[in-house]
Amino acid sequence: MNIGELLDRGAISTRVSAANKKKALAVIAEIAARNFGLEPAEVLEALSEREAAGSTGVGHGVGVPHARLEGLQRMRGVFVRLEQPVEFESVDDQPVDLLFALFAPKNAGAEHLRALARVSRLLRQADLREQLRKARSADAIHALLVQDMSARPAA
Repeated sequence: MNIGELLDRGAISTRVSAANKKKALAVIAEIAARNFGLEPAEVLEALSEREAAGSTGVGHGVGVPHARLEGLQRMRGVFVRLEQPVEFESVDDQPVDLLFALFAPKNAGAEHLRALARVSRLLRQADLREQLRKARSADAIHALLVQDMSARPAA
């Protein structure tokens, strides 16, 4: 699965202000709803239910919230960079400022898990995280995320 297939430039936001985890998830829900033709409240509810089961803060300032949604035909993604990190109950207890949300069709199977694994592997790379934090535009972030992973050194 190619990150470019998941993430449209319109689903990337580089200067998001959110006071806490709930507000960050609400911003993601709004972006997803706008880009994928969904209801923001339904997206937020699905994200919140998943977070209640366990935090998707994977460490190093990264969160990978995800949900299965009615109305999606394929896997989709939203990338958000927060202006200020927020507490996210991450595995390393560090606040989160980079969020790559994944949304799968309700009936998605292994494809959903493969996409989660790919995004998690990608964002484990310290050099990439640093570049994402410095990128000035959605186009720059998109370019960084869709680069061939084999061209990057392992973290």
